[in-house]
Amino acid sequence: MLAALLFLIPAAAFVLGMVRDRRRLSNAIWLGLALVMLVLLLADAGQDNPVLTLPLAFGFLLAVVGLLLLPLALLANGVVMLRREGRSLGNLLSLLAGLALLGEMVYFGWGIGQPNDWIRGSAIGLFLVSAYIAFLFVSLLLYSVIYGRTGRRSGFDGIVVLGAGLVGSRVPQLLANRLDRAMRLYHRDREAGRTPVIVVTGGQGADEEVSEAFAMREYLVERGIPADEIVLEDQATTTEENLRYSKALLAERGHTGRVVAVTNNYHVFRTAVLSRNQGLRLQVIGAPTAWYFVPSAFLREFVALLVRNPVVHGMACLLLMAGGLGLTQIN
Repeated sequence: MLAALLFLIPAAAFVLGMVRDRRRLSNAIWLGLALVMLVLLLADAGQDNPVLTLPLAFGFLLAVVGLLLLPLALLANGVVMLRREGRSLGNLLSLLAGLALLGEMVYFGWGIGQPNDWIRGSAIGLFLVSAYIAFLFVSLLLYSVIYGRTGRRSGFDGIVVLGAGLVGSRVPQLLANRLDRAMRLYHRDREAGRTPVIVVTGGQGADEEVSEAFAMREYLVERGIPADEIVLEDQATTTEENLRYSKALLAERGHTGRVVAVTNNYHVFRTAVLSRNQGLRLQVIGAPTAWYFVPSAFLREFVALLVRNPVVHGMACLLLMAGGLGLTQIN
């Protein structure tokens, strides 16, 4: 009975959180905890049930192989990022993460067998910290996918397109994907008899010839979107400002209905969390991103979410400890 509660409580909290507000960061933690408890309960039940033993063993084998290959995959992705996107801290993230993970594995494999208690203890401690970070990362990754694939896809009065860096005055593919997705939403609502307004938002960077909003408006007009149905916001320099300034512009023009923000898929959930933190009622929809760009980009999102929301650290840690202690008592 207690074992079932260890799964049902976080599962119920996850469902309730989704119903109340899909943008709650705690939803990701409840999802991760429910999945961990489910796996542990299935493993416990599989001890006496041959039907579960083989699938669980196969899944465990896949997880081990995936864990061993993950550092190599991150290193390979880091090399691709450097070649295609240039050298910057953001582009180095997957390479650095791969090196850190590989180093942790080597140290754990060496340290766990050492007679020195301090070395052995530090190896175990480092492993536990890595496992905790991995839990948070996987939880946020899975929930980001769920968030991006659920929710309304039409019926909007305002479509806010978040800016991204330009190449001089040219819209690069990353930003073009956002604008193309916004145009599909616009045409879908126009066909349904609605008259949505598109807000393009983004200021001018030091290495840009024009503001991001200006270049975005030109891109849309060249593809048939009427200029009088595009609102330009060219002062924002952060995602928070993109959202806040755009909502204010829509309100000034009397557009107080449903609003959707369009960004790239890796950026969707953090944008949703930011909108909730600002008290803004809007949905966020993602646009496609080049495959090689996603790992580094999501690592940046992961770090940004944890830095801006430190309460998640303590919540996840306490829930995992409570669940582990409960399972220990059961067994």
